[in-house]
Amino acid sequence: MTVATAPEAARAETARPSETILKVDGLRVELRGERGTLRAVDGVSFDLKRGETLGIVGESGCGKSLTALSVIGLLPRPVGRIASGTIELEGVGNLARLPDSLMKRVRGNHISMIFQEPMTSLNPVFTVGFQISEVLRTHKGLSKREARARSIEMLKLVGIPLPEMRFDSYPHQLSGGMRQRVMIAMALACEPQIMLADEPTTALDVTIQAQILKLMNQLKEKTGTSIVLITHDLGVIAKMAARILVMYAGVVVEESDARDLFATPLHPYTQGLLNSILRLEPGKERRRQLYTIKGSVPSLYALPRGCRFSDRCPAVHEPCRVAEPPLAPPDADPSSPHKVRCWLHRKPDLQ
Repeated sequence: MTVATAPEAARAETARPSETILKVDGLRVELRGERGTLRAVDGVSFDLKRGETLGIVGESGCGKSLTALSVIGLLPRPVGRIASGTIELEGVGNLARLPDSLMKRVRGNHISMIFQEPMTSLNPVFTVGFQISEVLRTHKGLSKREARARSIEMLKLVGIPLPEMRFDSYPHQLSGGMRQRVMIAMALACEPQIMLADEPTTALDVTIQAQILKLMNQLKEKTGTSIVLITHDLGVIAKMAARILVMYAGVVVEESDARDLFATPLHPYTQGLLNSILRLEPGKERRRQLYTIKGSVPSLYALPRGCRFSDRCPAVHEPCRVAEPPLAPPDADPSSPHKVRCWLHRKPDLQ
């Protein structure tokens, strides 16, 4: 997907209310492996406002999905655990310390999640209608008849043709795009405050991808649900998100509203991601070689000293090898909401 020159979501959400519905502060997630315990998410903080779409972007292995799984309480156990930090949901409290019995009530009612591949999330032996109905009966206490009517209504809402017939279809009888629509219907069935979408369009072709993104925006406008969109695709982010977190090796390296991030990316990693996108300009033949960021995301068992991006950074200099920079506004504009974790924009205090 080609990236938009002026992010559409940034323009669409400028007049939205500013109430914070979710506040993540200093989240640290540890994973236990054969070589010991590693910190896969290291001090991530962000706010999510009512009716907002927040994008979290970065390469595979950067901690994006683990951040979302922490919010919804689905970290793999006993391998993963929240070591520290808070996840404050409006009207509920700190989800990081909520007992499992109460967290089950939060899932579906307050927060739902759309996963990357619906075939691994939908049960192949039950009809899609049964699976949506079970969510409604479990979380809303609806009768079988009420749940069926509501499920058909949700299938219609997400644009599935002949919803009464599709209610009795099995996942393998639907196309990839229709299965993803079923997942969205299931996620929105209980009218949650927040929807977490983890690479929701990666497995779909470009045409279906555009339809699903349009559908998510339309449903957000209709229901007021806040969205956390996790992806490696900045083209998707440009179409959807008003604010963006860029993650690398378990930390946030840049945070900004979409317009500023695309216009003036500050971190070399963000610049590399943007330069790696194919841009098609009408009337011009593409001649330049596609840019790639050298190397790969480091192992969390062997992070470089100082800045985590230093081994791959084209602008690395001495302070980068000594200490990790904080996530903060640049020295040139200390009051800016645009934050970056880079010594190029801060005077290092290495005393």
